[in-house]
Amino acid sequence: MRRARDGASHASLETDRNRATHLMMQGPPQQHGGAHMEVVRYGRTYRVSHSCGRGRPEFAFRRRLRRAFQHLLQLAGLAALGAVLMLLTGCAAQSSAAPSGGGGRQSFTVNMTQANRFEPAELTVPKGSTVTWINTSQVVHTVTDDPSKAINKSDAVLPSGAQPFDSGSISAGASYSHTFDVPGQYTYFCIPHESLGMVGHITVTD
Repeated sequence: MRRARDGASHASLETDRNRATHLMMQGPPQQHGGAHMEVVRYGRTYRVSHSCGRGRPEFAFRRRLRRAFQHLLQLAGLAALGAVLMLLTGCAAQSSAAPSGGGGRQSFTVNMTQANRFEPAELTVPKGSTVTWINTSQVVHTVTDDPSKAINKSDAVLPSGAQPFDSGSISAGASYSHTFDVPGQYTYFCIPHESLGMVGHITVTD
C-alpha cells in the first residue's frame, strides 16, 4: 500500500516536473489579457501558477506622452516670454529715439573718444534738435564752432544767421549740449586736438 502511494507521488512529481520543464523551454512568461504564467520552483517541486500582470504598457506610454507634452508646453511658454521681452526691449529703444519735446524737437548724442574722434563724426538732425556731446575718454576735449579759434577756417563752418559756440574744457565723463535752431551745414572741432583731425559735421534740416 505504501509502495503504491510512493509510486503515485513519484509519478505526480514527474508529471509536474515535465510540465514545468516544458513551460521553461517555451521562454519567458507571455502576456495573456493582463495575466501571465510563470514557473515557480519550491525545492524539488515545480508548480505552474497564475499571477496578474502589473504596470500595463499603455499606462506607461500615456505617462511618457503626458510628460513630453508638458515639456513642450514649458518650452513654448519660454519662447513666448522671450518674444515678449524682445518686443518690450524694441519698444524701449524706439522710445529713447523719439522726440523728447513737442514741435518735433529731438535729442541726439555724440561721444568724444580716447582716440580723439567725434562719434559719429557726421550727423543729420532736424531744426530745433539738441545735440549732447559726452566725453567718454580720459582727456579733456572741447566742442567748438568758432572760426576765430580755429587753426584751419574750414574746421569751423556756420550757416548764415547762426552764432558761434564753444563748450570750453569738457573733462572726462562730463557733457555739453547745444540746440540747433538755424538750418544749414555746421563744422566744429576740438581745440586741443584739431591738429589730430578731431573734427565733426552736423547738417540741420528745415
